[in-house]
Amino acid sequence: MQSSKLALEQLVDRVMAELEKRIAPRAADQDAAGAAGTGEFGGKAAEGNANGGAVGEKASTADVSGAGGDKAAAGGANDDSAEAAESEADGGSFGVRASHVPHPKWEEGLTELLASTPARIGVWRAGTRPLTRELLKFRYDHAAAVDSIYGTVSQPLLDRFGLFTVETCYGNTENYLKRPDQGRIITEEGAALIRATCKRKPQVQIVVSDGLSANAVSANLEDVYMSLIDSLRVQGLAAGTPFFVRGGRVAVMDHIGELLEPEALVLLIGERPGLVSSKSLSAYMCYRPRLGTVESSRTVLSNIHEGGTPPVEAGAHIGTIVRAMLEQRTSGVHLDI
Repeated sequence: MQSSKLALEQLVDRVMAELEKRIAPRAADQDAAGAAGTGEFGGKAAEGNANGGAVGEKASTADVSGAGGDKAAAGGANDDSAEAAESEADGGSFGVRASHVPHPKWEEGLTELLASTPARIGVWRAGTRPLTRELLKFRYDHAAAVDSIYGTVSQPLLDRFGLFTVETCYGNTENYLKRPDQGRIITEEGAALIRATCKRKPQVQIVVSDGLSANAVSANLEDVYMSLIDSLRVQGLAAGTPFFVRGGRVAVMDHIGELLEPEALVLLIGERPGLVSSKSLSAYMCYRPRLGTVESSRTVLSNIHEGGTPPVEAGAHIGTIVRAMLEQRTSGVHLDI
């Protein structure tokens, strides 16, 4: 995560530097035009530059030396100047949660709100448009969300944990998005492979699926899975034969329940990506899942990622939840935890 933030920061710095190169010549031309009194508003611009006022068009250039090299900021309007100032105050890092709102009426409350949520609040604007830094961050996060949906989990990662792969009837990603029902049923070939490979009637069956975010599995599976296995061992519980389902939906656990008849089933699946996190994993748990199981009978631990529920802690907690499910012989809203 830290490396991706650094890469994004470098990308933004390069884009901003290129914008400054293009803006600076125009600003110099405007200064020259103002000094010569040319153009319809030339006189007003010259007067405004001389008096430091805000009459007519204003153009200014400023060179500021910093630790990261020379920074050039050129503004044709107050909003651009405000953006440059806020960008510099931001420290050049998206990891810093700082408000861009100038002179908030309740600064303490805004600070507390920023600390309580990663949502896009207090980002402010430059005139009628978003700040360049915030716009680039928005586009970056949106691209990451799209990549999560259309991405794939690497085979070496699955091989590391001995997970064989089966597919649902989803066909392709476009169909997966339009027909969620087809992601709930495993293909006939996959069902046959599960019957031939997996232990029947295990105490705990672990299943992994990419769901709506392959990136979530790639980023969190190692920590969650190893922690979960350790937790089950400590709880005195035995796990069946784990495997990976490509194109799975949450209710695919019902079909798997029919095939293997486990006491409890744990499905680690990628969550729907958002603009805050594209690497969020969920753990759905169900006691004796079967076709027709209602959603209220499932227990879920969601928001598993570096910025949410820590993956290692999540794996350990899943083990304790499964133990409670087996002791109480229930899950979902009826489970007392």
